[in-house]
Amino acid sequence: MIQSAGTGSAASESQGSSEALQSGEVGYLARQPILDHRGGVFGYELHCHEFSEQSAPGGLSPASSRMMDALALYGVGRLAAGQWGFVNCSTDMLLADLFEALPPAMTVLEIPNHSEPSEKLIRVCANLKKAGFRLALLDFDATQPKNPLIELVNYVKVDAKNFDLLEWEVAHKQLDSANVAVVANKIDTHQAYHKARTLGLGYFQGFYFCHPELISNGKIPANRIFHVEILRQLFKDPLDLKTLCPLVSQDASLVYRVLRFANSPICAIRHPVTSIQDAIMILGDATFRRIAALSIQSALTQGHSPELLHMALVRARFCSLAAPLGGLDREEQYLLGMLSLLPPMLRVPMETILEELPLRVEIRNALAGIPSRERCLLTWIENLEDNSIFACEKTSKQYGLDRNALSAFYLKSLEDGAAPERTAHA
Repeated sequence: MIQSAGTGSAASESQGSSEALQSGEVGYLARQPILDHRGGVFGYELHCHEFSEQSAPGGLSPASSRMMDALALYGVGRLAAGQWGFVNCSTDMLLADLFEALPPAMTVLEIPNHSEPSEKLIRVCANLKKAGFRLALLDFDATQPKNPLIELVNYVKVDAKNFDLLEWEVAHKQLDSANVAVVANKIDTHQAYHKARTLGLGYFQGFYFCHPELISNGKIPANRIFHVEILRQLFKDPLDLKTLCPLVSQDASLVYRVLRFANSPICAIRHPVTSIQDAIMILGDATFRRIAALSIQSALTQGHSPELLHMALVRARFCSLAAPLGGLDREEQYLLGMLSLLPPMLRVPMETILEELPLRVEIRNALAGIPSRERCLLTWIENLEDNSIFACEKTSKQYGLDRNALSAFYLKSLEDGAAPERTAHA
């Protein structure tokens, strides 16, 4: 994990986070993961957008000084979960020197690619690097004349659509001599991911890990049917303990979690609880459903990027927190968020999974992607993950949701969700 320094201390970020959430003026702060070749989280690209009544397709106005203040107030380290925070910058922002409140030891500033950057921009970037910031050059193109900024940056970002084997012979010569690493951007399919790996790239930004490479027969793998059966039971109200307890008893990890929580000080039980049925009754249906869903998702994400489970947890936490805004059931929304990423975990289409789960029609349709009030919160957070701010605005207006509250709940869901697996940084 990166260690924060100076203005990025944990104490100051924690205090700033509380102030930002209470003020209700944080605007949209969104993030997209950058993974390494092992699937671990290397960093997050951070996006800042102001609320705007004049939103337009393609996003809102560029992050202003006020929004950079909001990013600093909330905390790069907190928003990026202790990993590198890649902050997208405009040339005007760079020249205006808006970054003194950000922690250099945790921040990578992304620089627009100009074919002939001005001497002032080069000087500003050199000063930022001396101050401890890392730099990344956007939209790298090896066919263009060598950019002077290459000598200053630590990373270049290349869009998947620009991959070309012939160009990379030139690119490697430029980048190797400057000791610059490449981040493959917009990697949203496994085909693009495999091509980037073939080219020898080590960092990947995009949601390829959320889009499954489907197994050939389209059926849930035999070794996962057991977990799906437990999920089936979680949607019964009330829980059928006679059927559920024997299933839980066969999952050592779930047994451990249930008994640990039942015997924790929060339950204040005098004598040790050793019965699964007693433990479930002590915890209550809602708490047990959350514990079981987390345990099952953890099992299903083995062999996947840890970010997949983390995204599911953030979605679940957000949908639960924001449920009252839309008059929705919090526990049902929590499970909706958790289940939304089952396809990449099981590598089968959502329709195959839905056949096995006894869901209300409205929740079944929500998981199938059909627009509805039950799906409005999941739609909003999916759009935010994709940095589609105009779509976020459209959803909040359509369903009468308070966008200030939505943004604050999203930030809180990042704080409360489980942290992704940390990767070591040089």
